[in-house]
Amino acid sequence: MLTASAAINAKPRDRAYKLADSHGLFLLVTPSGSKLWRLKYRRPGAKTENLLSLGGFPLVSLREARDRRDEARKLLDDGIDPGIKRQAEKMARADRAANTFGAVADEFLIKLAGEATYGTVKRARSMYRTYLSPYIGDTPITEVTAPMLLAGLRKPEAAGKIETAHRARSLSSQVFRYGIATGRAERDAAADLIGALATPKARHFASITDPEEIGPLLRALYRYQGTPVVEAALKLAPLVFVRPGELRTAKWSGIDLDAAEWRYTVTKTGTPHIVPLSTQAVEILTELHLLTGRGEYVFPSVRGKGRPMSENTINAALRYMGFTSDTMTGHGFRAMARTVLDEVLGFRPDYIEHQLAHAVRDPNGRAYNRTKHLPERRKMMQGWADYLDSLRNGSNVIPIGRKRA
Repeated sequence: MLTASAAINAKPRDRAYKLADSHGLFLLVTPSGSKLWRLKYRRPGAKTENLLSLGGFPLVSLREARDRRDEARKLLDDGIDPGIKRQAEKMARADRAANTFGAVADEFLIKLAGEATYGTVKRARSMYRTYLSPYIGDTPITEVTAPMLLAGLRKPEAAGKIETAHRARSLSSQVFRYGIATGRAERDAAADLIGALATPKARHFASITDPEEIGPLLRALYRYQGTPVVEAALKLAPLVFVRPGELRTAKWSGIDLDAAEWRYTVTKTGTPHIVPLSTQAVEILTELHLLTGRGEYVFPSVRGKGRPMSENTINAALRYMGFTSDTMTGHGFRAMARTVLDEVLGFRPDYIEHQLAHAVRDPNGRAYNRTKHLPERRKMMQGWADYLDSLRNGSNVIPIGRKRA
């Protein structure tokens, strides 16, 4: 029988050799100096011998190797091949790993990367790593319960990040639905948490809506000295009043300068939308096309043409010009347009809401399609651009509450 000291003192040779113990157990010493425990055995009913790895010495001691040998021999006595049993357990672990919430989430995020913007995917990955992975990442997706998921969502909620908690719940719901679609989940556990989280407070984006203050803002935008891309984005933002994310990710493929139209899919609702472009907007885009027209994005990032402008660029420029976050934001151009188009210029509210890409419905409850009132909206967008020019030039300032005759 082999002794511990013999195993310790065994030296490598030119060829691998064995040091036998008992009942099929031996230590294989390789030319590289590795010492590996092996068990020689016959499968039930088989004539040929098989080998079972039991680990390496000295990490697995002589006593531990004998214990593992005895466990394997007990299986053989019960008619179970220890090698096949080990393979089955390994496959089960691999299958379990492939069906964890984390594995399904990784696949979903890869899929998302091919459909969404870089910033959207980056935020989703960060949210998953912070609020979902530590709590349910290693759990099979079929075993994730609502209380387990809620434990992770309580972290941002307790920190006052209520909207983040809701976004994380929404992300987990998307992962569950992807798991259902790929046959690895049966239900969406995140759906059970609707109403379980605190309700986020309504958020109002700071905006300048007084015509007497809009003029100085516009003059500041036109005086801003930065890159041509940022200068163009600042000038275009009030003219089109789309969501900041839609402006910065605008693609040339969706802009028809000859037809004076910008067509894209609204990120919030997933519906097609048309922005009629005023002559002022077309002029800005035509000039910018000479600079960025060969690329995908109208407003490419300074870090590379394959990425859109940073989501903080517009707000950062406003702060540089002296407009605080309590005064004006990139999103505030929407509130500006909504207020002035209605209260000063007197355009119909449904024209305005439709141009804002809000969910406007007709008297029968049907959602208006993207071309509804398009001729009227063209006139409204041109009238809006002309009015902004008059404010920037210091004329035709009509106070809020007094509509143009």
